Amino acid sequence: MKVTMLKGKIHRATVEQAELDYVGSITVDMDLLEAAGIYEYEKVQIVDVNNGNRFETYTIAGERGTGMICLNGAAARCVSTGDKIILMAYCELNENEVKDHRPKVVFVDDNNKVERVTSYEKHGRYQI
Repeated sequence: MKVTMLKGKIHRATVEQAELDYVGSITVDMDLLEAAGIYEYEKVQIVDVNNGNRFETYTIAGERGTGMICLNGAAARCVSTGDKIILMAYCELNENEVKDHRPKVVFVDDNNKVERVTSYEKHGRYQI
């Protein structure tokens, strides 16, 4: 049996741009993608903290060091510039891999620069 688990997360990044006239996706500073262990063209879930929208798209690598977070195409209608978003990627693990799995969680500052990279600790009592 496979279980879907959080693989990588960029927490509370600020939307810098929203470009409706584009093919689609989310452009993310390559430094942020690498810190979270998320690949270019990987499927991701986006949660807009400001308006509650949740949607899926895929990533495009943006220029390093720019802090770029840009929603493109139809996804641009789900956010506003300045909104805080949470970007998450998931992985499929077998039951034996789950117990040792630790997602990468990237916390960013107001300019989308990496402040801290961590892993969530297991909080529950349920252990596989």
